[in-house]
Amino acid sequence: MSLLSGPNEREKSLQFDVDLDFLQAKAPPLIGVDISSSAVKLVELADTGKELYRVERYAIKPLPKDAVIDGNIANLDAVAGALKQAWLQMGTKIKNVALALPSSAVITKKIIVPAGLREQEMETQVETEANQYIPFSLDEVNLDFQVIGPAPNLPDEVEVLIAASRKEKVEDRVAVAESAGLKALVMDVESFATQTAYDLIARQLPGGGRDQTVAVVDIGATTMHLLVLNNNQAVYMREQAFGGDQLTQEIQRRFSLSAEEAELAKREGGLPENYETEVLQPFTDTLSLEVARALQFFFSSTQFNHVDHIQLAGGCAAIAGLDDVVSSRTQVTTQIANPFANMALSSRIKPRQLTLDAPALMIACGLAMRRFDPS
Repeated sequence: MSLLSGPNEREKSLQFDVDLDFLQAKAPPLIGVDISSSAVKLVELADTGKELYRVERYAIKPLPKDAVIDGNIANLDAVAGALKQAWLQMGTKIKNVALALPSSAVITKKIIVPAGLREQEMETQVETEANQYIPFSLDEVNLDFQVIGPAPNLPDEVEVLIAASRKEKVEDRVAVAESAGLKALVMDVESFATQTAYDLIARQLPGGGRDQTVAVVDIGATTMHLLVLNNNQAVYMREQAFGGDQLTQEIQRRFSLSAEEAELAKREGGLPENYETEVLQPFTDTLSLEVARALQFFFSSTQFNHVDHIQLAGGCAAIAGLDDVVSSRTQVTTQIANPFANMALSSRIKPRQLTLDAPALMIACGLAMRRFDPS
């Protein structure tokens, strides 16, 4: 077990100890790798100084259907093959990667412990607490913890975040990287990586997002994730089964196409004229309704009763005009998330294509940012 980030880091900076070579004098170069249910997405960033970054390279490689199911690697060879192809497509020499587990695969719990504990004492305390909250033996999990900061109203205590995941969940992703000829140095959590990328988006909001409530809605192929932040701190997370696969399936049914043909047509166009009015518009209407329902769950289960902004992420955010449909349904200012908006771009990046791809690269971007964490 290692304490891998400084005590001033927020919970998004949690890192799993997977017996890899973390402790280096200077953080090594890293590529952020997001393995979703539909694609492998890679992002490489560089630091240009004064917390300004440059997008060096990125790649998106679609995965075969059912290669990843409910966040679990179901076909290791297929995922490793796609990762290898994406890495080769990037043309980079960096082989160190940062990966993430789905939030549903991770148990997290905040605890309060006495301030001033030595690391060994902290580890003992964390293991004792973890035994109460983890429903299986500690021998079966990868466990890590992060000191968040002073406990509210308790000057002699500190707040610590514990995170644990079954070892096989971690090992499957490490094995994918190794099979692709890469080395996993960081194992993060998808929701924490999203929050890291959100920090870049917050800079684009009025007042840097301070004193505002912002909903980040990530709509992927099979799942919609809602992350709500107040004053740039996560206050609520929820996921529900809804995603772009429903649009793909309707395209298949309506136009008698295979799954592969429907997915390609959805991305590249070429569908009949009635596609937009009879298929796409009903889907976006349903999607906006799902976003509104997710926000209602948030309001009904917390003390909050409004959000100031919605940021749309995930592959579905690329649907033209979706931000207007969601804004109309929710009556909340809605934007398409782009963590790269204020970054410089290398000459190999096509700006227009990056803008289209940006919302699907939120997690990969957040993972790539781990390169700049202090050791």
